Amino acid sequence: MKSLLGMAVVALFLVPALAADKSYKIAVIPKGTTHEFWKSIHAGAVKAKEELVAKGVTVELFWKGPLREDDRDQQIQVVENFTARKVSGLVLAPLDSQALVAPVASAAQAGVPTVVIDSDLKSDRQISFVATDNFKGGQMGGAFLAQQLGGKGKVILLRYQVGSASTEAREAGFLDALKKYPDIKLISSDQHAGATRELAYQTSQNLLNRFGREVDGIFCPNETATIAMTKALRDLGRAGGKVKLVGFDSGSQSVLDLKAGDVQALVVQDPLKMGYLGVMTLMQHLEGKSVEKRVDTGVTLITKENMNEPAMAALLAPPIQKYLKE
Repeated sequence: MKSLLGMAVVALFLVPALAADKSYKIAVIPKGTTHEFWKSIHAGAVKAKEELVAKGVTVELFWKGPLREDDRDQQIQVVENFTARKVSGLVLAPLDSQALVAPVASAAQAGVPTVVIDSDLKSDRQISFVATDNFKGGQMGGAFLAQQLGGKGKVILLRYQVGSASTEAREAGFLDALKKYPDIKLISSDQHAGATRELAYQTSQNLLNRFGREVDGIFCPNETATIAMTKALRDLGRAGGKVKLVGFDSGSQSVLDLKAGDVQALVVQDPLKMGYLGVMTLMQHLEGKSVEKRVDTGVTLITKENMNEPAMAALLAPPIQKYLKE
């Protein structure tokens, strides 16, 4: 009896020790690795890791994604490779809402859970979705553009890429906002900017060659499209508010364009917070705690007039270098 009691006491003391000694390997897989948005996501993930390590949790963080945001095959391969390596879990920004369904399901079957960030997946196998309310962001952009136009005029929606759930939600939100303005005419909404700034610029030029002298306002749903369209408007001599432009995300060039008055507003996410909460949500799950199925990371509309307010300035210039040591 004494022996059994002694074993129970030893076990009681061993459990916390074993839990403390457990190590975690977390793979963060973005849509791409070149845009500033993804660097902020990376910084947020590193911030989460540093906080966990400071609390005595052993965490190894992997960061790997495709170079181009239209390379579905490469992102699928990255997911499959990390699954085969039996990492503790994945934090994934799927670049296609359908193409990544099977890899995430396979990961779940292999005991590797996934938190999806940024862009939704047409699946129920992810444990949580941590992202902006992109439909709301699109609505905000549409309402502001309509206000800038006085409720009338001709507008262009330059879409991003087929299969990108986040930007498709923004585009849908933008179109929804325009329903309240019968005197605003949508003259183009079927063109896609594509994954690179070069492709986006070419598409922007083509649109402006056709509609440049009649368009009054333009909405772009991501960083590359916004930067490319701004340059195309500048080249045509229609920047500076001659054509009202509302963009999405806060790359350094977009911020300069906002300050210069070539962009009237940016709908801004909080990617650092998204990366941070993506990792923290996964860790909660790995430690056996319940997690929210949907985590909203917020969305804000920033203009030249409010961009210097402390809260806005922090969103426009997140402390990437603090965490990535750039």
